[in-house]
Amino acid sequence: GGQVIEVDPAISGFGAAPPDFSKVPKADLVLITDIHDDHLDPTNLAKVRKQGTTVVIPGAASSKVPDGVIMKNGETKKFGPWTIEAIPMYNLKNGPYHEKGRGNGYIVTYGGLRIYIAGDTEGIPEMRALKNIDVAFIPMILPYTMSPADAADAVKAFHPKVVYPYHYGQSDLKVFEAALKGTGIDVRIRNWY
Repeated sequence: GGQVIEVDPAISGFGAAPPDFSKVPKADLVLITDIHDDHLDPTNLAKVRKQGTTVVIPGAASSKVPDGVIMKNGETKKFGPWTIEAIPMYNLKNGPYHEKGRGNGYIVTYGGLRIYIAGDTEGIPEMRALKNIDVAFIPMILPYTMSPADAADAVKAFHPKVVYPYHYGQSDLKVFEAALKGTGIDVRIRNWY
């Protein structure tokens, strides 16, 4: 509909140069998943905002984004043509990096299309229980989230039509692709952090 959603406009990690956010289209809606610098960078957030931009944040981000709209895990809100659901994101076994309730994954529904942006999470029960997901963005970077094999296992559980690995660093994406071969899930690889 000619509108722009930006997710986590922040620094790139693992030595990658950050994108030039002053050159991207200004956002109508920004979704922030977590408080870590690779998800929330106030300087770059300012570069993607325009008059009237809504910034959706987890409560833990309120000190960095005082005008943000807080969503708690499990909440659903409408913003213009979008319905946003805040989905938990947390670690089960891979370290204490992401505590349950601190950050959000999101489901964005627009015109019947359901897009899941997982945030920094493992294959948690809330992810595995998702239904009717058209497109999913799934992280796989150890030790912070999950391995490519664990990510593929989680994706099989909720079976999106299309999945994009993201936030993968140096992970072997061939392991992820091979594990999903023959499932009917369209795996799309892009050169993303």
